[in-house]
Amino acid sequence: MGKPLFDRDGHQCILYTDLCEDEGGAAVQANQCLIVDAGQAILLDPGGTMTYNELYMELTKVTSPKKLKYVFASHADPDIIASLPRWLSSSDTRLLVSRVWARFVPHFCPSGKTDGRIVPIPDRGGVISLGNCRLTLLPAHFLHAEGNLQVYDPTSRILFSGDLGASLLPAARAADIVEDLGPHLQYMTDFHRRYMTSNRACRLWANMVRKMQIEMLVPQHGAPLVGKAVDQFIEWIAELNCGIDLMTEADYQVPPDDKLLGAPA
Repeated sequence: MGKPLFDRDGHQCILYTDLCEDEGGAAVQANQCLIVDAGQAILLDPGGTMTYNELYMELTKVTSPKKLKYVFASHADPDIIASLPRWLSSSDTRLLVSRVWARFVPHFCPSGKTDGRIVPIPDRGGVISLGNCRLTLLPAHFLHAEGNLQVYDPTSRILFSGDLGASLLPAARAADIVEDLGPHLQYMTDFHRRYMTSNRACRLWANMVRKMQIEMLVPQHGAPLVGKAVDQFIEWIAELNCGIDLMTEADYQVPPDDKLLGAPA
């Protein structure tokens, strides 16, 4: 079921947190988001094939999935975009994705299905129109993907941040609203240390978004951050050592012969 994040004057932002079938605990929880303005809609990070059927049915409660103007992919991981062939088949939508991934995306789809339907986003981002509003596509490269982008909605003042700001929570808690970052860091720290590339990228991103009016940050995994938790996260991530900052020679060693993968216990 969708959770309304904003609904005013024909502009809606809806969060879906629990559509990913668990597959025995093997699948990571993932969020999908819908923005609608004046009858036009964009679907953000639509997810893998296991989310498609339920998400499609949920969208019919708000808009016609066949009339989606855009599908946006923050990057090209399977939990972001593996369902793309089905969205392209069921609608006339176009895909917004970093130019870095634009030539790789067709590998997800039947031959010819993406012809003329991919909009490559420049490295420095851009602006798109949706109904009567505009959305800003922000650069967030190496956080965590080489070509990584985010969507900022000036109407709702929500930043849809992809993997940045993610927390590893069960689906039942992913719709929680986090107002104080401190107690929530236990669900975020290990993920960001592993998946964000370096503190340099984190600091550059933090310097960019400090200038913006952001009332809510909605990641692709886990719970949204609101109010002071947004500012707390920006300051926390700006100081975080992560990714290659943490690598040492111990992480680059030839595995010994007796470490046979898949061998019986």
